[in-house]
Amino acid sequence: MTNELISFVTDKTKKLIAAPSVCPESKAAAKAWLAAVGTDDEAETTRHYIKELEEDITPIDDLIAFAASEDGLKVFGTEAARNLLMHAKEIRVNGARFCDCPACAAAEAILSKKTELLAY
Repeated sequence: MTNELISFVTDKTKKLIAAPSVCPESKAAAKAWLAAVGTDDEAETTRHYIKELEEDITPIDDLIAFAASEDGLKVFGTEAARNLLMHAKEIRVNGARFCDCPACAAAEAILSKKTELLAY
């Protein structure tokens, strides 16, 4: 991997790890990737990391459905769920494909480099 690519993904990975909304599986894969950079395990760990991010990033339509659901109301509360729903609909209209929480934003940025990451 180029130093530029490693630097970019490392920065986004650290943001992902620090995000309050990150799921445990993505956090573990992110930490494993950081530990594997520059080792013989880098390529395999990168493939696993990409797979995990693809599984865990929330598509915008799923976020909208969850925010509008009974479960969403229970998790966020009525006002927060309503605000999240309005926000999600607004960003979808503006072209968003995924949730824009800190974890999903970092995952989307990393996944934008998927082809480059998997080339190594």
